Amino acid sequence: MSFTIMTDTSANLPEEFLLENKIKCIAYTFMIDGREPENFHFEGKAFYDDMRKGKIVTTSQIPPQRYSDFFREELEQGHDVLFISMSSGISGSFNSASIAAEDLREEFPDRKLRLVDALGASLGEGLLALWAVRYREFGLGVDAAAERLLDRRYGMCQVFTVDDLRYLKRGGRLSNLAAAVGTVLQIKPLLKGNNEGKIVCFEKVRGRKRAIEAMAEKFNEFALKLPGQTIGIAHADCEDDANYLISMLRQHRSELDIMTVVYEPVTGSHVGPGTLALFFEGSKDFR
Repeated sequence: MSFTIMTDTSANLPEEFLLENKIKCIAYTFMIDGREPENFHFEGKAFYDDMRKGKIVTTSQIPPQRYSDFFREELEQGHDVLFISMSSGISGSFNSASIAAEDLREEFPDRKLRLVDALGASLGEGLLALWAVRYREFGLGVDAAAERLLDRRYGMCQVFTVDDLRYLKRGGRLSNLAAAVGTVLQIKPLLKGNNEGKIVCFEKVRGRKRAIEAMAEKFNEFALKLPGQTIGIAHADCEDDANYLISMLRQHRSELDIMTVVYEPVTGSHVGPGTLALFFEGSKDFR
């Protein structure tokens, strides 16, 4: 193994995937109604039902010292490190990681510690980790892998719709809130990550079904036809909608490899129950 791949829980990668591909993961912390849960076991439906009933989930960025401890373990073992972070456009954690990395580079001058701002979250971040695994398998070193990811991330297309904008509004995660607000009943926003890793509304459609169909249309328009490409779908307890989106995608490309996950608590708390997201490699013009 030429370098260690590290990420955070925002990447939304299943535990078995992390273990199989030797990816190390640092966990974000969150509180429910002001209390950090003890012995928490994430079960998607129960978590999002609690949010629907009014429970408030709050999160905080990871401080530099936790990143320092996280990276140090690998550096002390003589490993180079490639860390893929949640977008700096929606969280200050990448800045915290950068502070930790700067100090550690002085302490470990013979080791390489490369950070990649994913400019996305959920599988928009997780699929970059998958690409990093493939680069490592191909024999690339940490510098070459990092440079490829820094360029390729701009082709990571992220399009999603939400049931309720109040979660993004409350956390200040939506950069152009006014553009997303519907003035007609059942208007649904289509959102994306832009080149700065911020969430922006770029279109509005009437009705949930039409929003899902529009997501599939964006895929057909912008997705690259690459052999072995993995498509990502994340949902916040709306499995039927995720399945409908899959059926729409397979109408045109039946061979697609699709990874489907439930939004993990931290990212999910900011987009809210009923969110449906699609992640794919496509034209850089989409962002």
